[in-house]
This record gives sequence, structure tokens and C-alpha cells, in this order.
Amino acid sequence: MTLAIVCHDDMAPQPWKNGGGLTRDLLAWPDAAGWQLRISVAEVARGGPFSAYPGVERWFAVVQGAGVLLQLKDGIRKLNTESEPLCFDGSDAPGCELVAGATLDLNLMVQKQAGSAWMARALPGVAWVDAAPLRALFTARPAELIVDGRLVATLPAMSLAWTGTASGRTWTLGDAGHVPSAWWLSFKPALGR
Repeated sequence: MTLAIVCHDDMAPQPWKNGGGLTRDLLAWPDAAGWQLRISVAEVARGGPFSAYPGVERWFAVVQGAGVLLQLKDGIRKLNTESEPLCFDGSDAPGCELVAGATLDLNLMVQKQAGSAWMARALPGVAWVDAAPLRALFTARPAELIVDGRLVATLPAMSLAWTGTASGRTWTLGDAGHVPSAWWLSFKPALGR
């Protein structure tokens, strides 16, 4: 299994058109121009509406900061660093209000016709097995990635480790001496792709 590691600080920030924040793309698969899967970290400096992404499923998690209030069709959802990731339709473009200052947010977006994606909080010592070939771990703090019982990487803070050949393997989060703040991410292409 070949593992790629991408550090947040190594990726160039892209300013939003509305001036409300910056985004750093950690992974655009298979490429930036025609991505089917995109994983990024957004630095949200002020409230305002999300950009609309028709045909895209979005997952969202607060990585740092006091959190956000998202105005969704079914009501307002408050999310902070302790919340489970939220999945919603990218065409909805919810309004976003900052609870108390800027936040860093983890985003997973997938073109719906391309396949299915998933995100969940990673807990130390709890094994994760998934049939999806493309799997990743994002960690806000230093952490260890254990695959099939073997330590394969010690990750720095604010990094993404990913591979396209992970189907069926057992992944486990080690904490490298810190309380982890990490998320599992996966993508399973649609049949025929």
C-alpha cells in the first residue's frame, strides 16, 4: 500500500470570491480540473453563505475554533470541534454564522454520479475497516496511522494521509502521545468507473 501524506501548510491558500475566507486543497482526485472527490480545509474568517455545488454531496467538520451555525433547510445546526461531521446537498448553499471568531473546517466533497463518500470522527484504538479503495485520515494534531496492526506513518499536525489501495484493510488511529482530533474519510467509485 502506497501512502501519500499532504501537509496543510504546504498547500497554497486560495481566497474565496466573497472574501470570507481561504481554502487549501489537500486532495483533488483524480485531478484538480476534473475532480470527483475533493478534500480541503477552509479558514473561515467571517459569516456568509456557502458556495453552491449542484450535483455534489458535501461533508463538513469543524477542526478548530468555537464553531459555526449552519442555516439548513431543516433548521439551524450548531457544529463545533466535538460534533460529528455533517453531510448535506452541495446545491443547498447554507448560510454560515461564526459562533465566536474564525474557524478551520474540514470539507469532503464528491460528485454524486462519481460514487459515494463518507466521513467520521476517528477514535484512538478503534479499528476501521471499509471496502472503499480510496481512504484517508486527516488529523489536526500529531497522530499515528496503524494499518493491519503495523505502524505505517507518524503524521504531523494538520495533515492528510491517503491511498487509493486501501480496500478491506484495517486502519487504527494511534495518538502519538496527544489527544487526537482526527477524521476518517473514504470514497467508493460508482460501478463502471
